[in-house]
Amino acid sequence: MTAVTGYAYGASREGAAGDSLGMVDVNASTRDALFGGRVLLEQPPRGAGYRVNVDALLLAAFARARAPVDTAFDLGAGVGAVALSLLHFGAAKRVVLVEIDGSAAALARKNLAANGWGESAEVIHADVRDAARDRPAEAQLVVCNPPYVEPGRGRVSPVAARARARSGALAVFVDAARAIAGRRARVCFVYPARELATLCAALRAVGLEPKRVRAVHASPDAPARVVLVEGQPAKRGGLSVMPPLVERIAGGYSAEMEMLFAHARARS
Repeated sequence: MTAVTGYAYGASREGAAGDSLGMVDVNASTRDALFGGRVLLEQPPRGAGYRVNVDALLLAAFARARAPVDTAFDLGAGVGAVALSLLHFGAAKRVVLVEIDGSAAALARKNLAANGWGESAEVIHADVRDAARDRPAEAQLVVCNPPYVEPGRGRVSPVAARARARSGALAVFVDAARAIAGRRARVCFVYPARELATLCAALRAVGLEPKRVRAVHASPDAPARVVLVEGQPAKRGGLSVMPPLVERIAGGYSAEMEMLFAHARARS
């Protein structure tokens, strides 16, 4: 069993909008773990689909608040790493996972059951647009780790599941998040830092005002790698720019990252 802690464990995001072609056999999955082994995680084998990396944990940690929300939605949930992390943190009483890839959705169900959260979650095998139409204004929190590459840009992976997860229209996920978010909900995204303006513009276009931003840097002297952004249905203004999060210092993980990875041990 491998502990998922950083970049070596695959790509930057999991499931995305698309069809269900090129599915990975769930029986060929690998067994890994989060948070020092306290959260079990099955995911596609290397080379067969997108594997969880640290961005999922960063998003869940960014999205949690002092009090748990009643219902959170995870859009493009993949095998469930963000949802599992939210439940582990106690950030949500119930999480609804939306994932269009059938194999990923099946693995998400297995992961929830394996960790004892089968009754605290619901997995919807559907396009996020369909889920948004069927479940309007239901969430107090929406989290999303969308594809990082817009269609028509970058190289396309020959592996269908990887191509689907890597490339997709940001607007599709932003529109769905807005529809699912309740009146006072928070919507949290992780996205490449170089596209911060694009993400903020997309959020504002649907009436979600950016209220909190945090940049994530691989090292103290490196440019931001990704940004974490929280939007709310609110008037413009009131943006809080948080201190940057640095992942590695002097060849090892920073103290904040070590605390994140060992979260369960700190609470037990």
